[in-house]
Amino acid sequence: MKPIISLNNVNKEFKLVKRHEGLKGSIHDLFTREYNIIQAVNNISIQVMPGEIVGYLGPNGAGKSTTIKMMTGVLEPTSGEVLVDNIIPYKNRTLHAQKIGVVFGQRTQLWWSLPLIESFKILKDIYQISNATYQDMMKFYESIVDIEPLYHKPVRQMSLGQRTLSDILAAFLHNPKVVFLDEPTIGLDVSMKSKIHDLINAVNREKETTVILTTHDISDVDALCKRIVIIDKGKMIYDEGIDSLKKHFGAYRTIKVKFEGDNNLRLELNRQVVKKLQEFISDKVTIEEDWISILTNEKDKSAMDILNYLQTIHSINDMQILDISTESVIKKIYEEDID
Repeated sequence: MKPIISLNNVNKEFKLVKRHEGLKGSIHDLFTREYNIIQAVNNISIQVMPGEIVGYLGPNGAGKSTTIKMMTGVLEPTSGEVLVDNIIPYKNRTLHAQKIGVVFGQRTQLWWSLPLIESFKILKDIYQISNATYQDMMKFYESIVDIEPLYHKPVRQMSLGQRTLSDILAAFLHNPKVVFLDEPTIGLDVSMKSKIHDLINAVNREKETTVILTTHDISDVDALCKRIVIIDKGKMIYDEGIDSLKKHFGAYRTIKVKFEGDNNLRLELNRQVVKKLQEFISDKVTIEEDWISILTNEKDKSAMDILNYLQTIHSINDMQILDISTESVIKKIYEEDID
């Protein structure tokens, strides 16, 4: 089986005019142009197979949106090759647009003053969807989410969550092979996020639609993605399955300890304990209200060793031992904290 998305040694540079301050600087800029070169994407290579849901993650400014824009044909790469379903996106934008769906954050593709159902009908005509396919998709949507009450509601009267849900439905309406979702759940409550997760999983399962998801919301990753690609400063630093990620970092635990005593005693005691722990272990130790939190690798120092050591300092009132979360793992990769 061939990849449906293929990025090979892709680079994207932006040339920005370097401006000087003051009157002299402005006059200088009139006659002499100097530029700063920004390397937004640096030698990225990714192969995505049909039907995958891939989380494309990274901190702000990492190059996620730039990569998505190259895959959707909005931007042309400075060098390297981008293929989506055997199409070079920026060279065949019209044909490419017919085969993909896109949701960019809170930018709606729906008609603001029209009822939702009218927007769907317009998109049906734009994408030349047959009546039978359109009706099948609408019935499929209705079986997954309670969308019917929104059909006759103007888009401008919808809540953010309703509009986002409707935009995602619109992106899948013409049964595209690939859908790009850029921060689709930003600003939404837990209930609406759950509906959107159910929708995306159902369409992916039934239609085998490939989904590329950029997000800062770890609940999106846990609910949707079996594979994640992480980039930072334009470079790819991780590309594996999320299960492999958790397995690789499975030895990490967070130990939370609360000592006996009143609040004032604990506050001073916690400060002293943190200093002693930093001499005993090399792991990350922080104070969280009344608790001391220790992120430790059990291969280096077991949780029992740490607890026994803490008992020699002061009596423990309460404790928790937690597996490392997906969010913590990804954060540590960003920080390049773990080998």
